[in-house]
Amino acid sequence: MNSLEIPFNKPFITGNELEYIKDAVEYGHISGNGKYTKLTQQFFERQFGFDKCLLTTSCTDALEMCAILLDIQPGDEVIMPSYTFVSTANAFELRGATIRFADSRPDHPGIDERSISPLINKKTKAIVVVHYAGVATDMDLIMNLADEHGLYVIEDAAQSINSYYTHGDGSVSPLGSIGHLGTFSFHETKNIMAGEGGMLVINEPEFIDRAEVIWEKGTNRTAFFRGEVDKYGWVDIGSSFLPSELNAAFLYAQLSNLIRIQQKRMAIWNKYHKALEETCIRLSISQPVIPDFATNNGHMYYLVCKTPEQRTNLITHLRELGIHSVFHYQSLHASDYFKLKHDGRNLLNADSYSDRLVRLPFYYELTTEDQDLIITAINKFGGRRQSLFRKDWTEPIVNSHAAVG
Repeated sequence: MNSLEIPFNKPFITGNELEYIKDAVEYGHISGNGKYTKLTQQFFERQFGFDKCLLTTSCTDALEMCAILLDIQPGDEVIMPSYTFVSTANAFELRGATIRFADSRPDHPGIDERSISPLINKKTKAIVVVHYAGVATDMDLIMNLADEHGLYVIEDAAQSINSYYTHGDGSVSPLGSIGHLGTFSFHETKNIMAGEGGMLVINEPEFIDRAEVIWEKGTNRTAFFRGEVDKYGWVDIGSSFLPSELNAAFLYAQLSNLIRIQQKRMAIWNKYHKALEETCIRLSISQPVIPDFATNNGHMYYLVCKTPEQRTNLITHLRELGIHSVFHYQSLHASDYFKLKHDGRNLLNADSYSDRLVRLPFYYELTTEDQDLIITAINKFGGRRQSLFRKDWTEPIVNSHAAVG
């Protein structure tokens, strides 16, 4: 087997990260909520029209802040997709909520919007939607359903920077701005990254003051620094959700190159999509579907194989050529932690994506030559690889792990 030549992901430097980090250190405030935290928050508020943004150490932390802000208690029910990263569920599980998992769409790994209504009852408090691969859920349908039943909506927009939703009336909204609350990730696998980082978007003014308190460990420290109170103290629950200024400075340098990054990622996505079309038809492999109401932000490129065996063979075929592809989420309703809590419903689409979806290498510095190698390798894939089976083994040889986030 070849040594790894083309990784699944590769963090990149745009050019100003170290300069901004040095500036943050010399500025004399690196613990958080300083110069670069404010610059980053202002960027999002101005660029995308978000009402209020708070930078966090991760999207996980932003989701946990959502659960606290909505005062989720034991006995409350929260609806969310099963096909998502565990952080989406953990945030509400930690508050004692009962999680009701919904299935995925048949044409896209995102939540099946029409599967939500039967799950709503008098205990339901919130719906969490995940914009998988930066592709929007049908937010008009979701918000109408929430309004009808008096529910909160949280957008897990971890993968969705610079992605949009077109409403039925023709207006366009950035993802993260439509629900009552939104969350983003800046993990190293995302379009814009800080190594680790996230952001809470607050679209309801009633939540802003309390969000700042929760963000500052349960104190009114932010109000104190604005001169609104003469001293600060412990006024609510909270935690250490602020990132350091070093992370914020790194992130701000990336944001300064957002347009350039997005143009390159979309070029990579479009090349995959066009070049693999004939092979996908030949092998009955599905390519990504972008609904009419959604845009594509070039976050990832995935394929949905015909069978689990075909996916195993494709991943191994690529690995033997030094190309690292990965499968993605495993259905949370069937996880070791949750399966005994699940209500028994079959979530066939979520399980199907767990078994058949594969993500291809995708990062800013993916060269034309390396992408050509990946495409050629897939186009030469025949769907079966008998050589993968050893006489003394009963299972195919696989060396692959799901990607985080």
